[in-house]
Amino acid sequence: MVKINNKVWQQALQLTDESHVTLEKLVNKYMVLYFYPRANTPGCSTESQDFSADYEAFKALNCDILGVSMDSLKKQQNFKNKFSMPFELVADVEEVLCQEFDVIKEKNMYGKKFMGIERSTFLVNESGEILQSWRKVKVPGHVQDVLSVVKEL
Repeated sequence: MVKINNKVWQQALQLTDESHVTLEKLVNKYMVLYFYPRANTPGCSTESQDFSADYEAFKALNCDILGVSMDSLKKQQNFKNKFSMPFELVADVEEVLCQEFDVIKEKNMYGKKFMGIERSTFLVNESGEILQSWRKVKVPGHVQDVLSVVKEL
């Protein structure tokens, strides 16, 4: 299994509740970290609403959820409030988590190339081991796939 870099594990992250906490302190037993390109875009909104809808099922399995993008804290807070998300979001403006999880990829939109987050999800345990990863995520059905893996644990 791949383990999260110790430096990143202990790096303070800025959450939408305005706290600064380390990933190490956030992980109780299992944690779903989902990375999305940009707040308030159609795919990101749908994915976040899907995780919100199944949040209680994840919590019942001792698994928390944390959404991550490179958006500003204010944009993340507005996004969380707009969709009443029951979990926190990370404003990873310095790309600490994005770099660690290697989710920044070259993208192409309307013929223009740029660097951005490739929609990805990771299941992590309390020791920082990545138990499962999903890359190039397609939103429909994704949350159910993640939940089924958590149920198997």
